[in-house]
Amino acid sequence: MILTGTLVNALGILVGGGVGLILHRLMQRGIPERFGDLVMKGIGLCTVYIAFEHLLDGSKTMVTILSMVLGALLGEWLDLDGKLQRLSLAVEKKMAKGSSGSFAEGFLSATLLFCVGTMAVTGSLESGLSNEHSILFAKAAMDSVIALIFASSLGVGVLFSSVSIFLYQGTITLLASVAKPFLGDAVIAEMNTVGSLLLFALSLDMMGIQKMKLMNFLPAIFLPILLFRFM
Repeated sequence: MILTGTLVNALGILVGGGVGLILHRLMQRGIPERFGDLVMKGIGLCTVYIAFEHLLDGSKTMVTILSMVLGALLGEWLDLDGKLQRLSLAVEKKMAKGSSGSFAEGFLSATLLFCVGTMAVTGSLESGLSNEHSILFAKAAMDSVIALIFASSLGVGVLFSSVSIFLYQGTITLLASVAKPFLGDAVIAEMNTVGSLLLFALSLDMMGIQKMKLMNFLPAIFLPILLFRFM
């Protein structure tokens, strides 16, 4: 089933968040930051493995290079990362006014964190185009840890972000599955290669090695669709 990865991701948030609520009641405080940081670095190493799994799917080196370069330039020109940051702050301020306190904060913070990023997009595309779910399974593990940490501090609102994740990633997955017959195996392979490069960059970010504005690279995933028509 093409929505398996998204479903597992949503369930991971529910399970992780539920454990976080239990720990909050038992410990009366959040999870120590050093433990969460260590686990995130471990998941970052696993992301490296997942990235290399599809890194060599494509056979058109120039398509990959041009996709990354042009995609980065397009994303920087559109300032996708900056717009996303400003949108997040604006929504957070609006939700904070007259909200129910930690519920709204937990729901919004978790939704933005889980929905925004390269893994949500590349994983959903992988599910829709190839019916494989390794990226979303890894994201589910990562999100469950984050949900545990967030819920232990921000409360039950974090668990409700699982609904946002299911709708967001499920929509991308279904759209990708509809578009698949019109793309062809070669185009899908190049999209997998570019997506794997972005996952590798994400792993460097997660391990604290190199911080990058990954949202500005996101257009690169879709450029093979256009470049294959000219090359």
